[in-house]
Amino acid sequence: MLNVSTQELATPAPVDVDQAEAALVEHYARLVRIAYLVLPPALGRNRRVLTAHSVVQRSLPRRRAAGDDGGMPGQRRPEDAVDPGYAYVRVRVLRQALEAGLPLKRTAWPKRAQLPPLLPRVWGLRLFPRAGGADELGLDQRLSALSGPGRAAYVLRGLERQGDAEVRRVLAAAGVADPKAALAEADGVEALYGLLESPEFDPCALQARPTDLMRRRRHGRAALAALAAAVVCGALLGLPGDGWGPDGAAAPAYARNPVAEAALDPGNLRRVAPAAWQRSARTDFSVWPARGGLVGDRELLRRALAVWARPGAAVRASATPGTPPGPPMGPPQLLFAGEVDQARVVLFHDGLRAVRYAEPKDGTEGAALDFARTDGADSASAAALVVGRTHANVRYLTAPWVREVSARDLVDPSAGSRPVGRDAHGVTVPLLSPVAPSSCTAWDVLEVRDGTATRTLTDLGELAPARLTSGPPAAPVDLAAAGAGARARWAGTACQLSLVRSKGVRSVNSWRFAEQELPGAAGTAAWLCTRADTWRGTGSTVLGQFHAPSAKAGAVVAKAEESPACGVREPRVLAGALWQAPGGRWFMLAAGGPGVASVAVSGGATGGGDGRLLAVELPGKPSQQVELTGRLEDGTRISSLR
Repeated sequence: MLNVSTQELATPAPVDVDQAEAALVEHYARLVRIAYLVLPPALGRNRRVLTAHSVVQRSLPRRRAAGDDGGMPGQRRPEDAVDPGYAYVRVRVLRQALEAGLPLKRTAWPKRAQLPPLLPRVWGLRLFPRAGGADELGLDQRLSALSGPGRAAYVLRGLERQGDAEVRRVLAAAGVADPKAALAEADGVEALYGLLESPEFDPCALQARPTDLMRRRRHGRAALAALAAAVVCGALLGLPGDGWGPDGAAAPAYARNPVAEAALDPGNLRRVAPAAWQRSARTDFSVWPARGGLVGDRELLRRALAVWARPGAAVRASATPGTPPGPPMGPPQLLFAGEVDQARVVLFHDGLRAVRYAEPKDGTEGAALDFARTDGADSASAAALVVGRTHANVRYLTAPWVREVSARDLVDPSAGSRPVGRDAHGVTVPLLSPVAPSSCTAWDVLEVRDGTATRTLTDLGELAPARLTSGPPAAPVDLAAAGAGARARWAGTACQLSLVRSKGVRSVNSWRFAEQELPGAAGTAAWLCTRADTWRGTGSTVLGQFHAPSAKAGAVVAKAEESPACGVREPRVLAGALWQAPGGRWFMLAAGGPGVASVAVSGGATGGGDGRLLAVELPGKPSQQVELTGRLEDGTRISSLR
């Protein structure tokens, strides 16, 4: 803590060039993140990254003393004191980032920040931060609706942890005319400050994609600029098909392989007859017919295939873990092409993956490409695909064998199912997506009914929804058919599904493997094991939960990755938890699944006995780790889930 006088707090001390340079080097990554968040989103992600670095690198003073530059705001309180060099450079960064958003005027010279950056420059590459999840995307959209001063106020308040008084002083020093209005504007955005630290907004951790790779490879030896330009134009006119225009957001073609070109021809797409699924021995994505109002739009299909093969730098691409994002190996199957909300959407399937291409109705800028692994699908896991998602809503394309569709709130077991409308192509009306940021007060799931069964599916932020089941691993039952008791148990588990988002999950099973009478006649607690299996086979997640009788939701007491526990291969499980009785006494509780003959605890607590349940009273809340072990009926030793 700095010890300064009132006079020193009122007047900022001069900042030496060396001091400012040291602060810039030490806090470079944070300063670049601030600049990236404040810069106008209209610049595009690549230019925002380069401009953010350029702004920070131009923020050093040009003279030895910079105290009269108005750069560092006066510090009013000792507890708010920061490094003067950092405060000075930060204000210079904010000022330039705000100037970059000003409109160009014919009557005045443009400011340096309004022009594209000369340096840094990476020739032949487009750089942009790593894509985040739905929460980060939603925050980025809400920040893009703010003015530059409003974004700066939100960033100073959330990223720099400054109070409103200090934010006003910093904004005033950065040249903001009305700091109070900027703070009021920032108040309209939800305080998701923790997301500002995510990789979505980190311009120092970047992804790179080629821009003009074909042109540089063919004409890198050209000496004259005019000759090089002529050759480039000739090369572009010689691209397969109609050249750049119909390919939309695709990158330049990089191969003239006949087989690869045949896979990108809309005329070669596989189209399944509408009634093929009724006669087929298989019931999966391979028998989905081509549906949608744009299945005959060859230009749209050509753009979608071209972007799939060569996604450009402006395309937002995502893939579930373990899903190869490469081009099609041959002509894929067309599942859907139509308008969904404000986008044109195309769905493909190539036997291994489901692929979704989406572009705005008014052009191809901002196209998106999503990959999801779907090999080994059956009638249950191929019952629906996500065809459209906005910030809070999701639409599904249902399989042709689905007769009825309904929705149910998983958090409220007493709520009944409600019907969900579909259009003639099988696209549902918008449903509230559980992926949207919320306090988990509701979790809508989809129930689809075919001729024999009803399946329960949930959106986990990916193209293929996950199937929900209940019961022992050897014989799980679809949640829709498991009854009211299973829905009540799932109500306490629903919000834990957020732990397995964006992991390529195929199915989630929740199993109540034990019930335990609590000491002191405090009621009956339930022990549950929730297992999320993926499409790729590896990467499973297992959650051990303890559900006290007075708790609305279960508490996760153990989490394991890549564990066979609670699965078909190894259905045994052992878990433990510390529990405080209503009278204040502490107990070590443990429970094992069927087949566990005895349980013992050691370390911070000691006890054990026959049977698969254990309750050991502790003299106080233990401060040491405890070791929980068990024995199966055949004497095999097992350890607790962790």
